[in-house]
Amino acid sequence: QVQLVESGGGLVQAGGSLRLSCAASGTFFSIYMMGWYRQAPGKERELVAFITSGGNTNYADSAKGRFTISRDNAKNTVYLQMNSLKPEDTAVYSCNSHVLGKGLREYEDWGQGTQVTVSS
Repeated sequence: QVQLVESGGGLVQAGGSLRLSCAASGTFFSIYMMGWYRQAPGKERELVAFITSGGNTNYADSAKGRFTISRDNAKNTVYLQMNSLKPEDTAVYSCNSHVLGKGLREYEDWGQGTQVTVSS
């Protein structure tokens, strides 16, 4: 239903910033929610932040005050601005979407992930 293309990952020093982008394309009526998850080596995948179509946001405690999620509805794109990065933020960050699609059903999709590495 939905193809999610992520960009913006990379290597940054502690205290630095990165901006992740995720563009959604495909056949769907609307996007309920888009968000970012991350998975560090040896750990479970965890929610970082999500944003609804109405602009409501939710953040993991580890992201509050440092990360900002936003979206451009016209471009079906979600952004994650990450500031004051720490080595513990190192992980593969994956985009997630919930859309209203074929048959007026809700579909969930994932991007392939982008690596974020924060050096100390």
